[in-house]
Amino acid sequence: MRIGRVSKYKAKKTAYGGAIYDSAKEAKRAAELELLQRAGKIKNLRRQVKFTLQDKFRYRGKTIRAIEYVADFVYEADGLIIEDVKGYRTPEYKIKAKMLKRLISCGEIDGEFVES
Repeated sequence: MRIGRVSKYKAKKTAYGGAIYDSAKEAKRAAELELLQRAGKIKNLRRQVKFTLQDKFRYRGKTIRAIEYVADFVYEADGLIIEDVKGYRTPEYKIKAKMLKRLISCGEIDGEFVES
């Protein structure tokens, strides 16, 4: 069930399984992942999981906030999978995705990043 108005990227908040998702595409993917979990193909499905890409720090007496990335879904399937469902990739998303991929490639985060 769609809720509310359309965002500037044409995504409409959608309710599924007692949760509100940022888009119909994300809600559809949640349904698919729940089905995979019930079938035993994946486990430990979580949504809206935060990853710190850069810790906060002080610069000239001011605190600079941490940079965080919130994954749409995280689950286990032969290792940790970090999944993001995007219709439109914003410049901010592209930068954060690169930062996350770097942390994965350096071994700071043990997982695989999947964009759908």
